[in-house]
Amino acid sequence: MSFYVKLGKVPPKRHTTFYKPDGKSLYREELFSTIGFSGIYSNKYHIYMPTQVEQISELDKKEDNIWYDAPLQYYHFFTDNKQSKGDIFSSRNEFLKNSHCILSTAHISEEADFFYRNSHMHELIFIHHGKGEFLSEYGSLKFDEWDFIIVPKGTTYQIYFDSYENVKLFIVESDTPFDIPKHYRNEYGQLTEDAPYYERDFRVPEFTEPIDKKGEFKLLLKVSNRIFDYKLPHHPFDVVGWDGYLYPYIFNIKDYAPKVGKLHLPPPVHLFLKTQQFVVCTFCPRLFDFDPNSIPTPYYHSNCDSDEVIYYVHGDFMSRKDVKEGSITLHPMGIPHGPQPGKIEESVGKKSTDEYAIMVDTFAPLQLTTNVKETMDDNYSQSWLENGND
Repeated sequence: MSFYVKLGKVPPKRHTTFYKPDGKSLYREELFSTIGFSGIYSNKYHIYMPTQVEQISELDKKEDNIWYDAPLQYYHFFTDNKQSKGDIFSSRNEFLKNSHCILSTAHISEEADFFYRNSHMHELIFIHHGKGEFLSEYGSLKFDEWDFIIVPKGTTYQIYFDSYENVKLFIVESDTPFDIPKHYRNEYGQLTEDAPYYERDFRVPEFTEPIDKKGEFKLLLKVSNRIFDYKLPHHPFDVVGWDGYLYPYIFNIKDYAPKVGKLHLPPPVHLFLKTQQFVVCTFCPRLFDFDPNSIPTPYYHSNCDSDEVIYYVHGDFMSRKDVKEGSITLHPMGIPHGPQPGKIEESVGKKSTDEYAIMVDTFAPLQLTTNVKETMDDNYSQSWLENGND
């Protein structure tokens, strides 16, 4: 994250004695850092040693569901047609992935009786439907519909929903951090006047009292495609205080301030967050271009270096037909794509658009899973033919 936060009790100096109330035993300091010791970090102060574990076992691996012979073509598939009941972990269905990222959805139907930690991947969790509370060592984050929860890798957390009747998440995992683009910040790290969001738009954890409790606590720890069951001898949320720049936080898609130009602006103006291997953009309601001869829809384009994924959240998307809430389109690198027949002419003269969508552009090709094959529109790749299938 781009600014400093301090919650709870911390000592005046790092790496110095910090005694518990008994005046004899010390709180246990943990440095939580990125890029070795050279990136952003936070210091957490635990009642117990964070290294303590009583038992470790491995769960059975999920079957490999890669669609190995998927043809190179355009795809449109419906994630709501693939629903698995379960908790924050067991309900996840992967659709697209490569060695750097995983895109999945989850229709959560039950509360988890464990803690969860993704040790190798940072997570961007979009709350499409549902509201509740995200708990971690850093405190509490109350969330609502259309919130993004950005979770650094290695964070131990739990998610609770007010109701499990209609919960839907879109999850993007990344092996490198989700960062605010550098050109949105000045030399001191502060967000600039022309950035599409401001520090006030981000919600950071609220302090919760540390839980000093011994017993047996279950932690599911994800490492790539392997899942380990850790039995901890104490509650993991035993942090009395922390400070730093690395922590989970929330941003709501409605707080993104889109830019408008005289003529159509390319997708980078919708940039939200970046990683080393892909970018995340948000499409939000906005005024269209104000030149009297402008064409508001995107032009046909071949992005030779990116696979383009769009997750449709809400509204009437200006360049695409027959998309639904929860639809995903994939336009692979190396083949041109753009508006479907009639959409260009339909857009001319329109003043605005009412749409919400999330775009993920990856710099390496994505593999499709069999979940795509099961939920796809078989006619989508021919939908640009003006005399049929559109």
